[in-house]
Amino acid sequence: MKKLCAVLAMLLTLVLAACSKPASFDNTDVTGLRYAEDFALTDHHGQPRNLASFKGKVVLVFFGYTQCPDVCPTTMVELAGVMKELGPLADQLQVLFITVDPERDTQQLLAEYVPAFDPRFLGLRGDAAATAKVAKEFKVFYAKVPGKQPGSYSMDHTAGSYVFDKNGKVRLFVRHGQGTAPLVHDLQQLLR
Repeated sequence: MKKLCAVLAMLLTLVLAACSKPASFDNTDVTGLRYAEDFALTDHHGQPRNLASFKGKVVLVFFGYTQCPDVCPTTMVELAGVMKELGPLADQLQVLFITVDPERDTQQLLAEYVPAFDPRFLGLRGDAAATAKVAKEFKVFYAKVPGKQPGSYSMDHTAGSYVFDKNGKVRLFVRHGQGTAPLVHDLQQLLR
């Protein structure tokens, strides 16, 4: 009888362990790292926002700027495709575009640019100091690159995105240009 109880206990332990299998992500799992913990910015509607504003949703944060010629629009189109592939689950995902060019990216410009990719997307901005603070918190690089004409410039910046779970904890770093499949796979795990 003792052997039977021991065997049953061991089987029950194995079954429970299989049920609580940790997520297997295609993107870089940064769960438990102590950065990218919050921000304080204003959305393109003029509302103050931080991570707690989106509690209960999975949040994807991308840093870019509206006059970006390649990486930013490509990423935003890709994220719009992710939303379509997620179907009804997409309503539990909030995509945030944080500008690294607050000098040119006004609230009005963000309100025109960001929702053009998906009406659920939000653009966020702060002044130069707030932008520097959030970039430092997220370990994001950005720098102004002078252009050929006076007053013209571009911005070099980190091209990846961060994904937070429904409790506001950073979980993933998503590299640029992977296509939608790896991100959809990972988001489905966090959304269910």
